[in-house]
Amino acid sequence: MVSDVHGNARDLARAGEGADALICLGDLVLFLDYHDHSRGIFPDLFGKENADRIVELRTARRFEEAREFGARLWGGIGGDRAAAIEKAVRRQYAEMFAAFPTPTYATYGNVDMPPLWQEYARPGTTVLDGQRVEIGGRTFGFVGGGLKTPMRTPYEIDDEEYAAKIEAVGEVDVLCTHIPPEVPELVYDTVARRFERGSRALLEAIRRTRPRFSLFGHVHQPLVRRMRIGATECVNVGHFAGTGRPWALEW
Repeated sequence: MVSDVHGNARDLARAGEGADALICLGDLVLFLDYHDHSRGIFPDLFGKENADRIVELRTARRFEEAREFGARLWGGIGGDRAAAIEKAVRRQYAEMFAAFPTPTYATYGNVDMPPLWQEYARPGTTVLDGQRVEIGGRTFGFVGGGLKTPMRTPYEIDDEEYAAKIEAVGEVDVLCTHIPPEVPELVYDTVARRFERGSRALLEAIRRTRPRFSLFGHVHQPLVRRMRIGATECVNVGHFAGTGRPWALEW
């Protein structure tokens, strides 16, 4: 089980070794590495110094200044911004999907571009969002994407649409999402020093349907990685880009 891969194709290729299946909870794309500002689509286009600046602004929650700064950079290079980003994302997706073992079950993260996934998913990779599947005799539900934030990442949806996907999944043994339930200890990032957005609908579904596990990523350095909510073990499966280590689900 991996999440927040963010360009780490080398370790992804080994992540499923010894497992019955690999589950990926999204964020394959690396737009900007907050630890190494020289890595990602943004520094490739604009250089590390500009990446340093935009990280500084975002970390300080000066989102409007960050957007204005980014707009000036894009204006300086001309051309079609959306086309440039898509071209870079496609290069990363080609590498990421080639690294997936068979079988892989995957859902989208908030920085992913869902319309492109079907072009790159090979036989043996199953993409699910608001859907359920049986793996090893257990029922797994998958809900991808994130909720709307000032960051305006590509796959952010409104609370009602997200709640509808949670409802569509229904009762499962393992509930797999990109974002965590809305619990302060699970959504606070100790390095970024901010609360990320978790889902209240997910939290309510956990309390109501009582899955054995709720598994997620999104928060790279959470205050708490694991906690129990009633009968459900809630686990942040980790920032795979940084650790290179999958989390193993064993019955």
